[in-house]
Amino acid sequence: MKRILGFAGSNSSKSINAQLVANLLNRLSADFKTEQIDIRDYELPFYGEDLENEKGIPNKAQDFAAEIEKNDAVIIAINEHNGSRSAVFKNLIDWVSRHNRGFLTDKKILLVAASPGGSGAATAMAYAKTAFGIFGGDVVETLSFPNFYDNFKEGEITNSEIASEIDSKLNTFAQQI
Repeated sequence: MKRILGFAGSNSSKSINAQLVANLLNRLSADFKTEQIDIRDYELPFYGEDLENEKGIPNKAQDFAAEIEKNDAVIIAINEHNGSRSAVFKNLIDWVSRHNRGFLTDKKILLVAASPGGSGAATAMAYAKTAFGIFGGDVVETLSFPNFYDNFKEGEITNSEIASEIDSKLNTFAQQI
């Protein structure tokens, strides 16, 4: 059975992106082995060349890369801070890419972004779509989820138009794996 890993680029214990990932993985769990991880379990010092030269690649960066490696596909939820990706997510990617530049090679990616406002974290998603290609990933679908608190309640998507769009994108993603 093909495997899908999901995670959010947020270190918030109440991450709306992590909630969205959980919903998406649940929708795919009948046909795939799914797992969600929390990047808070992979806390790393801020990347710096001097630090890398002095201490090497931290084990947690290597462990995160190993989690991605054992899966066929990845659902990544990008969070946005002030119009950009979060520092904690960028730092994780910086370390992991130093360990293995092609850490997403041959991975099918569903890139999603939830936000409490109407933009759906569009600017952070644009960055991620480009960056993940650099690391070998194949972004099959993207999904922007705006106005999260109006459209998601108790683990479920309440907006029928968004739910229909998600079903379509999940179907395309699943077919590509």
